Amino acid sequence: MESRTSSGRAGTRAARTIPELLLERVAATPAATAFLEPQGEGWSPVSWQQLGDRVRAAASGVRALGLRPGDRCALLSGTRLEWIVADLATLCSGGATTTIYPSSTAEDSAFIIDDSAAVLVFAENGEQVRKLASRRDALGTVKRVIVFDGAPSADGWVITLDQLMQLGREHDARDPAAHERTARSVRPSDLATLIYTSGTTGRMKGVELIHDGWIYEAEAIDTLGLLTPEDVQYLWLPLAHIFGKVLEVAQLRIGFVTAIDGRVERLVDNLPRVQPTFIAAVPRIFEKIYNRVILAAKEAGGITYAIFKWAFGVGAEVSRLRLAGRAPGGLLALKHAVASRLVFSKLQARFGGRLRFFVSGSAPLSRTIAEFFHAADVLILEGYGLTESSAATCVNLPRRYRFGTVGPPLPGTELKIAEDGEVLIRGRGVMRGYHGLPELTTEALDSEGWLHTGDLGHLEDGFLAITGRKKDLLKTSQGKYVVPSDLELRLKVTCPLVSQVLVHGNNRHFVSALISMDPESIRAWAVSREMKETSYEDLVRSPEVFGLVQECVTVLNAQLPSFASIKRFVILPQDLTVESGDLTPSMKLKRQLVEQKYRALLDELYRDAVAQL
Repeated sequence: MESRTSSGRAGTRAARTIPELLLERVAATPAATAFLEPQGEGWSPVSWQQLGDRVRAAASGVRALGLRPGDRCALLSGTRLEWIVADLATLCSGGATTTIYPSSTAEDSAFIIDDSAAVLVFAENGEQVRKLASRRDALGTVKRVIVFDGAPSADGWVITLDQLMQLGREHDARDPAAHERTARSVRPSDLATLIYTSGTTGRMKGVELIHDGWIYEAEAIDTLGLLTPEDVQYLWLPLAHIFGKVLEVAQLRIGFVTAIDGRVERLVDNLPRVQPTFIAAVPRIFEKIYNRVILAAKEAGGITYAIFKWAFGVGAEVSRLRLAGRAPGGLLALKHAVASRLVFSKLQARFGGRLRFFVSGSAPLSRTIAEFFHAADVLILEGYGLTESSAATCVNLPRRYRFGTVGPPLPGTELKIAEDGEVLIRGRGVMRGYHGLPELTTEALDSEGWLHTGDLGHLEDGFLAITGRKKDLLKTSQGKYVVPSDLELRLKVTCPLVSQVLVHGNNRHFVSALISMDPESIRAWAVSREMKETSYEDLVRSPEVFGLVQECVTVLNAQLPSFASIKRFVILPQDLTVESGDLTPSMKLKRQLVEQKYRALLDELYRDAVAQL
């Protein structure tokens, strides 16, 4: 699918706030395609002018409902065009957006809405409305709920988005100048977004991000030349997460096309139709693709697997040359052309055939996986940032990348490594503070403006390498330090059937692990071996699966010092998932919660272990 904008950056350089960025984008390229939204089995284009008109109607509607400058609107929805419209309408009305994951519980949703004092809530559908209704007594500040897909309530507490926009058009007709007047009255220092950290430990914290921070992010990404007006993005990431949100403001600045659909189950079917040139994703997606490609090749066996191994051997050799700034020639170039035709082209076709690169963020990416994809001519550019730094702090670039690092800092962002190895960040993208939590704000932001990230890392020729989290660092009872995230990543790469790993051992005399298997992959593996057990619960108790995992653990341990090796492990009776509360919505492990949940299994691993080890 071909979609192009024209004169992408024209007219947006003077914008000081997100509303100004939108107004100037619409004025500069009104007829150009802004979004592609799913319609049946196809895609419907939405121009910048059409987007601007929708935002105008919704913004006038929320003002008619009584939204005042500085008020918060909560957004409880998956990724879809209506989310963008609601967000921009709120901002153009002088309000600020509070984001909530659609997977959040009723209790967590109510906490965020109450803590942020949201006066309006945009809800995706009836399921989300019922969630809110179950906690209505705790939502005292909420005047209305606006539902994207659903029906209004008899008491008027719930109205539809169509009703809101009709109200807005009527309100706008009475004072046509009000929309732009209000939008341009927003100041760079005003609150734009209140994003609650997903809470891997402790209470959720609302991170306050101002308009100027988002404008900086858009300007910096534009300056890098990473994205162009001719690009086509496929956006499926949760817009409630900082990673998705930064892509919204980058698009306003640069003017590329975005095909938007947050339904993960549509990803495989959508990519060949959209043919995106870049996609942002979290590492778990790349792990799943890697695991399935490896397993499928092994299961095929014979000549197919032999060709697969040969092709990736050639690809790895070409990858090393390219990383050294050289191009393959002669026989190697011929081999690479054959490998591309026989193997790599099939993988590239899965992504639509026009992909320039992926951008990976939100969690560490295994270097092995980055190198694997690069060998297949699929570039993954790893980046780094926090909610507290407006997402984009560092990123590798198409012509300047180093695997195993998260790239150099964005222009205008300063990095410093503290004496204890903690990464410190300073710049316009850094948060204003934690909402209503001055003590925690003081802990995170020092008097010189440095954000203390809690991440450990070091600089390599200007590239930042993240080595772990300070709070996750294990210290065994023998006084040895172990970085659990490193072991977890390496084990998942070593064993493609593994879904999640939690490495444990703080104040213990050896390192252990909780391991969950990928349900789909483990069942396919069992069927290929004609095993009688095919349910997840039966398979993880089988000696065959335990033996498979033990082999992988043994391979990993051979690469580790004795004190860091995994001496014992247990395969969990169910996978660790977002739905079960074990992972954050951005698929990060809730380490303390999982350790507490499986405390009895962990304690059992250490029972009588001193005598045996």
